[in-house]
Amino acid sequence: MRRAPRLARRSGASRSSRDDDDTKEKDAMTDGSRRAPRRLAAALGIGLAAALAVSGCSATVQPTGGASGTAGSLLVAADNGSPTFVRNFNPYSPSKRNTATIIYEPLFVANSLDGKLVPFLGTAFTQPDTKTIVVDIRQGVTWSDGQAFSAADVVFTYDLLKKFPALDSTGVWQHLAGVEATGTKVTMTLTAADVPAAAIVLGVPIVSEHLWKDVADPVTATDEKPVGTGPYTLGEFGPNQYKLEKNPSYWQADKVAATELVIPASNTQLDVVNNGYDWAYAFMSDVENTWVKAGKGNTYWFPPGGTISLLPNLTKAPYNDVNFRKGLSAALDRKAIADVAEEGYVQAAGQSGLLLPNQQAWLNPALPAGAAITQDAAAATANFAKAGYTMTGGKLVDASGQPLTLAITTANGWTDWLRGVQEVQKQLQAVGITVTINQPQPAAYQQAIQNGDFDLAMGSFGGTGSVYQDFNNLLSSEFVKPVGTSTTANFQRFSDPAVDALLAQLKVTIDPAKQKDIAYQLEQAMYDQVPVVSMFYGGLWGLFSDKSFTNWPSKDNPYATPATWGSNPLLVLTNIKKAGS
Repeated sequence: MRRAPRLARRSGASRSSRDDDDTKEKDAMTDGSRRAPRRLAAALGIGLAAALAVSGCSATVQPTGGASGTAGSLLVAADNGSPTFVRNFNPYSPSKRNTATIIYEPLFVANSLDGKLVPFLGTAFTQPDTKTIVVDIRQGVTWSDGQAFSAADVVFTYDLLKKFPALDSTGVWQHLAGVEATGTKVTMTLTAADVPAAAIVLGVPIVSEHLWKDVADPVTATDEKPVGTGPYTLGEFGPNQYKLEKNPSYWQADKVAATELVIPASNTQLDVVNNGYDWAYAFMSDVENTWVKAGKGNTYWFPPGGTISLLPNLTKAPYNDVNFRKGLSAALDRKAIADVAEEGYVQAAGQSGLLLPNQQAWLNPALPAGAAITQDAAAATANFAKAGYTMTGGKLVDASGQPLTLAITTANGWTDWLRGVQEVQKQLQAVGITVTINQPQPAAYQQAIQNGDFDLAMGSFGGTGSVYQDFNNLLSSEFVKPVGTSTTANFQRFSDPAVDALLAQLKVTIDPAKQKDIAYQLEQAMYDQVPVVSMFYGGLWGLFSDKSFTNWPSKDNPYATPATWGSNPLLVLTNIKKAGS
């Protein structure tokens, strides 16, 4: 089941509060499966606290106690101007305001931490067979203009995306053969047996037939006066800031605590700290002394959002030798790499291919130590020997006596990844390998990994919430292209007919126990064949304030990610509570 690549954001980087455009590209450039979000890497470092004390920099936004001084107001870094806002709330436009997906709801919202689909405009769905999805449509919902919402709006929306393919940014019509309504149910017929497709096709923002049927060109329409079913409607709009107001007729209005969202165009780290944001998504060095100490009630949560790995180019020697890859894996101290790269905020990754602890329930119990790999120089040397490299004079050399030299490619400006690569360089040099580092600009980096123009490359995978999707994008041979031809996933160009067969089985399996058994076998292949060398889990950088609102997503209550873009805010904004309530 192939998802259309989303290369516009980190998995949507433009939808976060990052203040560094390069990092807006990072995740999209490393995993063609993702759209979500992940990080702002432009950390100001140890000088931030001092800068805040002496700098006159701050946005023209009122500090919170509510964001604008109004009780119930929430200041959130949910959108970025370029440098100012353009009024575009078309939920399918690549240049839309990020909050369009708060105004327009989908049938279900996926929690990408665990893959669960949370009901919104759909109340439940069944898959009576591998090619059919039947959705129960929520009743009693109205559009914000007072018109009734119905199953006909759902069918109209999907037909609209079919008629105008440019609107179908997630590729739902790659999976759908047809959509039709019968009473309060909508039946979706798939083009092929494809159980995991539900997570993709059920996430489309739904628009109203009574308004959108008269839009001459929905591709270029900017929808300046959006009418949705969501918890908020558009309020005051200006080039530097706009507001969303609580929708009084929202079908679950009793769950919406914030009466107003204030969205500034500028969301630098100085803005976030100085102006007392309630919610932001940003990486900050020394977060305890920069964010936590900046305001009473400031908290943070950095859950894992993807696995950062070394991608070996499997089309060339010695990387096509599993013994060599096992040698690389055994040579690395993953905790040290994680600590250096991400300042101790994230954990070392195992070699199962799962994102832990998010997917702990799927972990194969037969994998030693949960697939964690401990640094073992002796084992590394033994595996390198099996691959034809022996230690001579402190250097690994091949059969002809030539020292082993390899190059690792990472994107210029991604400082955390560079720190990680430098630690890898140091550790591999300790086992006799000379390592050079290539740092092309992000666009050139993207082209290099897509075209297979690298030896080893930093990359990330996973984090979709779907075990199938994560493995498919990492391991499926459908993505394998000749070197020099661009691909959108499986950049290392791994191919194994047995793994392809497992993926094909998982795609058409409905029974959860059978799904898990297949996943166990895929994890075993990851562990045994080392198609990538997993190193650490990349963080999702959530900053929150409990001053005005509580019950933010957390390790103890992971009902959503910290992401401020996509449909994820619908989960957050319908769960937070007013402080003291």
